[in-house]
Amino acid sequence: MTRILIVDDQEMIRVGLRTILEAQPHYEVVAALGDGLQAITFLEDHPVDVVLMDIRMPGIDGVEATRRIRQTHPAEQTRIVILTTFEQDETVIAALRSGANGFLGKSVGPAELVAGIDEVAAGGGALSAAATAALIGHVSEQPVVSVDKEIAMRFTALTPRERDVVLAVASGLDNDAIAAQMFVSPFTVKTHANRAMAKVGARDRAQLVAFAYQAGLVS
Repeated sequence: MTRILIVDDQEMIRVGLRTILEAQPHYEVVAALGDGLQAITFLEDHPVDVVLMDIRMPGIDGVEATRRIRQTHPAEQTRIVILTTFEQDETVIAALRSGANGFLGKSVGPAELVAGIDEVAAGGGALSAAATAALIGHVSEQPVVSVDKEIAMRFTALTPRERDVVLAVASGLDNDAIAAQMFVSPFTVKTHANRAMAKVGARDRAQLVAFAYQAGLVS
């Protein structure tokens, strides 16, 4: 059973998320709170597996709330998914740097939301297509003096199919799109992506994309 905490200042959003998530037999919505400070206090006495965190809220925003939660709740203990309508590159980067494990837009459908939570709960990372595009835009705009040879060497351990999946992830495709493109199942894509992350030492898909650019795999 995955225990979930919803944090969003809009009651309509909280109710909608709770309705979607409580329809899943493997989820337990522990609470739905209206701001980040409430979430920080709540987590002191109520352990959860996944926090769904909005970005823009009164008091402190989701990025700052995530940063404070990380001071006492490591990623191995509590996973955090940023859920917002704002998927600009600076927002995505700030959220990931604060310790978020995933970033999903509020425009995602119920199936993608559940898949993203499951991915993060299992120890992976979830990025919506728009968030991935924002991350890629940020990374690609950074000046690269030279290829990082140490990181590039890690990618030599990948199989051809794992390499193809990394390139597809870096292009902004999600598991379903990659699966359709490669004529395999989304589960197979996820397996290849997880193996690639393990081989190159990436903690999540966001870092996998960054490593691909640093290794010269993506230009």
